[in-house]
Amino acid sequence: MQKELSYTIEEVSQLLKVSKLTLYDLVKKGELPAFRVGRQMRIDGKDLDDYIKNKKTYKKTKNQHPDEGINKKNSNTHNIVISGQDLVLDILGKYIEKSFSYKSLRSYSGSLDNLFSMYNGETDISSVHMFDGDSGEYNLPYIKKILVGYSYILINLLSRRAGLYVQKGNPHSIKSWTDLNQGHIKIVNRERGSGARILLDEQLRLNKISSKDIQGYNYEETNHLSVASAVSAGLADVGVGSEKAAKTVGIDFIPLILERYDLVILKTPNTENLITIVKEILSSKQFQLEVNSLGDYDTSQTGKIIYET
Repeated sequence: MQKELSYTIEEVSQLLKVSKLTLYDLVKKGELPAFRVGRQMRIDGKDLDDYIKNKKTYKKTKNQHPDEGINKKNSNTHNIVISGQDLVLDILGKYIEKSFSYKSLRSYSGSLDNLFSMYNGETDISSVHMFDGDSGEYNLPYIKKILVGYSYILINLLSRRAGLYVQKGNPHSIKSWTDLNQGHIKIVNRERGSGARILLDEQLRLNKISSKDIQGYNYEETNHLSVASAVSAGLADVGVGSEKAAKTVGIDFIPLILERYDLVILKTPNTENLITIVKEILSSKQFQLEVNSLGDYDTSQTGKIIYET
């Protein structure tokens, strides 16, 4: 069998010298076909070649309809991009695809990048879990600053415990945020814009701790599992993240806050149906039972409208 060449979004981004968000937008619009292998989105090499060729040579003929030409997508199916990293977002995408005429595509970005993507029209459902130290509130203070001029709805997906990953037995007796301010403690951090990074930065600010005094502050990983694995491997003494990754890797977890993990959807004529669908799914017993079966999630507010413009 002939081997088919395919690329990740990041690889195509490097090849075409464009941002990953631009590529997600092309996929979302149906201009650049993509497929998924597990949690990863890939683009077939032939489809990429065809896209480039069409962009070079395509000219509309005199009597051609504006919708005819490059990669015309099925009018009965609409691509939507769901951004965020939690496994429950994959479950949500499955429910949306199962019952309705949508094809869900996933972008695994951090909370702040998710909002900027939404502002730029590059994602349809953005997940956020960003702690604001001044108000003690999650998400809304950031959303109000970024989605200026937009109408939107904020719906709770779930709540989960966030805190510190420590090695088995907690050899350094770490119990709180202030314990990070010790010269012999090394942390592994998350990337800028992630909810875990924002939580850490806000707690350091509230406790008047300079990031310059934190050993390992610039040592970054891009997901909870990688942070937990770094702690498990002894590459760091502590990391910030959610409870589930600690149990997956087999390290100890110090819970410090219950974070609210919400979904943002812009309110436009084109998203009215999508908002209705998402609200119905989140409020369904079947969806909540499946989420609860994973463990370590609180669905007591799932489906609740937190804020609506």
